[in-house]
Amino acid sequence: MKAEQVIGAIGMASMSIRPGDTSVAQGVNDLPVISSSQVLGLIESACSTAIIEFLDFGETTVTATSSVDIKGAAGVGSEIHATARCLGLHEDVLQFEVEVHQSSRLIATGLITRRFVERVSFMARVAAETIVADKAVNSNNEKIASGSTF
Repeated sequence: MKAEQVIGAIGMASMSIRPGDTSVAQGVNDLPVISSSQVLGLIESACSTAIIEFLDFGETTVTATSSVDIKGAAGVGSEIHATARCLGLHEDVLQFEVEVHQSSRLIATGLITRRFVERVSFMARVAAETIVADKAVNSNNEKIASGSTF
C-alpha cells in the first residue's frame, strides 16, 4: 500500500447504545452511559472501514496506540457515529484522526495508530504466546501447590 492511496481516506461507524454498552454494565462505574471501551471500539471500527479497500489479501491492521479525549457522554438508546480520517502512512503504521458525535454534539476526539499485520502469522504468534503464558502460570501454580502445607 502506498501512502498516497490512503491519505485522506475516511471511514465511518455507528451504533445504538444498549444497556450492555454502559459503564455500569461493564463494572467501570455506576453511570448508565456509554463506556470508554465501547467508544474506542467504535473508533477502531471507523479506522478499519477507512482503509479496508486498500488492504492486500491476508492483510489487516491492529491498533498500536490510541489517544482519545472523552468530551461528553451518551445514554442508552442514543445513536452515536464515529469518523476516522487517515492522516498518513509511515513504515507500515497508519495514523488516524477520529471523532465521535451524537447528532452534532461532540462526544470524543483522538488519534489512533494502526499497524499492518498478516492475519495467519499474527494469529499463529498469538496462539504460541498464549500457550507459553498458560504454561508459565500452570507451572507457578504447581510450585505453589506442592510447597503448601496444611
